[in-house]
Amino acid sequence: MSRIERSKEKYEQLFKTEQKLDPNDPELMSQLQRFIFGEVFYTGNLTDKQRELITCTILTVLQTLPQLKAHVNAALNVEVSPLELKEAIYQCAPFIGYPKTLNAISVVNEVFNQRNITLPLENQCDFADDQRYEQGLKIQKELYGDEIKEHYQYLPEEIANALPKFLTEWCFGDCYSRKAMDIKTRELLIFCVLTALNATGQLYSHALGNLKVGNSLDILYAALIQCLPYLGFPCIFNAFNAIKELAE
Repeated sequence: MSRIERSKEKYEQLFKTEQKLDPNDPELMSQLQRFIFGEVFYTGNLTDKQRELITCTILTVLQTLPQLKAHVNAALNVEVSPLELKEAIYQCAPFIGYPKTLNAISVVNEVFNQRNITLPLENQCDFADDQRYEQGLKIQKELYGDEIKEHYQYLPEEIANALPKFLTEWCFGDCYSRKAMDIKTRELLIFCVLTALNATGQLYSHALGNLKVGNSLDILYAALIQCLPYLGFPCIFNAFNAIKELAE
């Protein structure tokens, strides 16, 4: 098939509607649809579920909420579960903060209500609040160690103790330890979050984390291509450069 035919087929699969162009900007929309759905969606070895989880994550980071609404529907249409979708958004919080995460969750809930998905979803935390540090540290130490404590010893004692503690409890305890999403998917999506934030200083270590949990470099490369239409070339080039050593 040509990219035009692929675009039409993929668009209708994702959104369950016929592909149409905005009458005000038909050339731009034609370019967008053919590139995203006719080329990017066919580049690299990712499933449509992975692609839509990545897309929803990136749109959350960017706070492009109208587009997020469309892709939440698309994610559900390609059998991303409501729990997986919520987890993809929830785990953005330590990286983009709660206000932006709440904005995205509001959009997700709107779609869920429209599709008669009962809220709230099933609780995904199966340990007590006072176990957050212990649960988080098990995951953090295996993937990244706990050298973060030493890195910030120059700070006043209260802050030097609080910062790594909050990282372990919030990022790894409150988010990574939840049941609804496997660690491979979490790491892949967080790699994409860091790409969207242009956080090149953290990308290399999280690329290593991805390799430890079983995501190959080819998967990371495909994920970066999936991010390209939403982030643009400079951000994606920065990400490829940040992990270049792993290929060498």
